[in-house]
Amino acid sequence: RLWVLARPLSGFAETFSQYLMEVSAGGGSDQPETDPDAEAVIFVLDGSLRLTVEGQEHVLEPGGYAYLPPGCTWTAHQTGSAAARFHWLRKAYQRVEGIEAPEAFVTNERDVVPVEMPGTKGAWTTTRFVDQSDLRHDMHVNIVNFEPGGVIPFPETHVMEHGIYILEGKAMYLLNEDWVEVEEGDFLWLRAFCPQACYAGGPGPFRYLLYK
Repeated sequence: RLWVLARPLSGFAETFSQYLMEVSAGGGSDQPETDPDAEAVIFVLDGSLRLTVEGQEHVLEPGGYAYLPPGCTWTAHQTGSAAARFHWLRKAYQRVEGIEAPEAFVTNERDVVPVEMPGTKGAWTTTRFVDQSDLRHDMHVNIVNFEPGGVIPFPETHVMEHGIYILEGKAMYLLNEDWVEVEEGDFLWLRAFCPQACYAGGPGPFRYLLYK
């Protein structure tokens, strides 16, 4: 089963769909993607997911991350004793003449060194799964990390829309002119140019999965 957090819809998300998936014991799909133009990211929250990509098998545990390019052949099945919970983000790939689509890859967030944001002394870092200079990628799905007291110190605006799913902790988040308390399990959609800022005021780390 899945919860539709975002999908292209008039007045809502314009570029992407995001589903929170739950696959029980013995469940899965041999043909999860039927759109040859759709690229995807899988990010595992709980349980274990057996992902086969172009015939190569991977087992994704919590923190597991997979990028699946358009036209990629893949399957996904729950494995282990507990249900597998994961995010599935989909986007119509935007092709550019002279630039090839990127290849599939599988990793885990623990194997990616977070990038410290300037001037924050490590209180604000970003786990980036794709090099920002790699123009083959037309979307990024990162993890943003704050230690208690970490802040985005000024309202930012961006040319892209965002999808934000809170993975851990609590914080105050600025959306336009309103400060909103957010916590684990909340989802935020931000249109392009929406002013945003953040203060991680909870007792523990604050982390979220970011689409842009």
